[in-house]
Amino acid sequence: MTPDEARNRFAAARVARLATVSAEGVPHLVPVTFAARGDVVVFAVDHKPKTSVALRRLRNIESNPAVCFLADGYDEDWSRLWWVRADGIARVLPPGSEPVEWLVAKYEQYARRPPEHAVVVTDVHTWRGWTGS
Repeated sequence: MTPDEARNRFAAARVARLATVSAEGVPHLVPVTFAARGDVVVFAVDHKPKTSVALRRLRNIESNPAVCFLADGYDEDWSRLWWVRADGIARVLPPGSEPVEWLVAKYEQYARRPPEHAVVVTDVHTWRGWTGS
């Protein structure tokens, strides 16, 4: 899969998994809604139920900004399987930062209620992917 195809498949996906690592080296993996444009991926802390908005993923990024996203498509016809991994460096922005508009444009739920908490912007340096066909 070419980097351009990987970017396109990733940007079209509805959910990805975000991997972060704590300062102590403990991995953390969570699903995230996101938007991608070129080599930039954005996600935000939103209104979906959480015990706190001071999330482990944010603490991990503050101490170790290297992150990895994984999006994939599964099908019982294994020739249609695919995955894309985006490796990059993340930074946490304050609530209401401009990239929230990318999320609003992608998800109807955000159009009704935009994210009001921290925004994370990742500059992707490596795109990798695979497809079964």
